[in-house]
Amino acid sequence: MSESMALVGVDVHQAQTVAALLDPSTGELRVERLRGEPARVVPVFLEQLDRRVAAVYEAGPTGFTLARVAEQRGLDIRVVAPGSIPRAPGDRVKTDRRDAKRLVRLFAAGELGFAFVPSEVDERFRDLVRCIDDARKDLMRARHRLSKFLLRRGERFRGCAWTQTHERWLRSLSFDDALTRATFIDYWCAVQALVARRAALIAVLEQAVPDSLR
Repeated sequence: MSESMALVGVDVHQAQTVAALLDPSTGELRVERLRGEPARVVPVFLEQLDRRVAAVYEAGPTGFTLARVAEQRGLDIRVVAPGSIPRAPGDRVKTDRRDAKRLVRLFAAGELGFAFVPSEVDERFRDLVRCIDDARKDLMRARHRLSKFLLRRGERFRGCAWTQTHERWLRSLSFDDALTRATFIDYWCAVQALVARRAALIAVLEQAVPDSLR
């Protein structure tokens, strides 16, 4: 790092940001609290400093919007991969000021790893793929609940589960008492809804992939 460059560690939240500024030439460290959306207030704050700036913030719920806005404005703001931040054993005290100061000190020491900043299109694809995987996991849990319920009621399918044959068997089941019948219907409907949900998401993804190549 050039000694003429100010280093900044930024702890971002939805409505406010804490920025820790380090002057490598003097070791002076000061902390500023910024009110407002990070992507709006942080670039303005950095542009008002009287020297070149390199800043870092931790990837988290606020996403990559700040980094993309900074790139458009010619600012050097990097996203830190959370797993690259060293943490002392037993260090559970977390405050915005402390996190911002830790970030800038680690940045100055060259001890941080940086995350790839995806484009908006890439991020949309990534979010959809994650959503599909969430649907898959939800479907597995719903199927497991239904299977365990049926086992408790002495109903066991002799064959490969979750095939068309298995589905026909499920549709053929009936229960005399209202409580068991209601439970079965709810579990079975949950499985069907999740199958449809996952299929719809996959269809959107399959359509989007060739469209993105045009």
